[in-house]
Amino acid sequence: MKIEVMKSKIHRVKVTEADLNYIGSVTIDEDLMDASNLIEGEKVQIVNINNGERLETYVIKGVRSSGDVCLNGPAARRVAVGDIVIIISYGIMDFEEAKSFKPTIVFPNEETNRLKS
Repeated sequence: MKIEVMKSKIHRVKVTEADLNYIGSVTIDEDLMDASNLIEGEKVQIVNINNGERLETYVIKGVRSSGDVCLNGPAARRVAVGDIVIIISYGIMDFEEAKSFKPTIVFPNEETNRLKS
């Protein structure tokens, strides 16, 4: 049996931009992508702490070390700049493998969206 489990999570980052006129996605600082084991084009769930909204989109690589987290296209209507969100990706794996799998979880600085040293 295969099950879907959390693969990666960026826990509590601040939305730095919401661009309604951009093709849909979420742009994420490449440092955060690397640290959380996310790749460009990967499907993610965005959970907005401020208003409870949940949405799915895909990742676009942002400028490294910028702290950028930008919701683009229709997703821009579900957030406001300054909102705190959680970004989660999931993987499908064998049930037995999932029992020992350890997801990658990143806790960046909420003010700067940069990795804590």
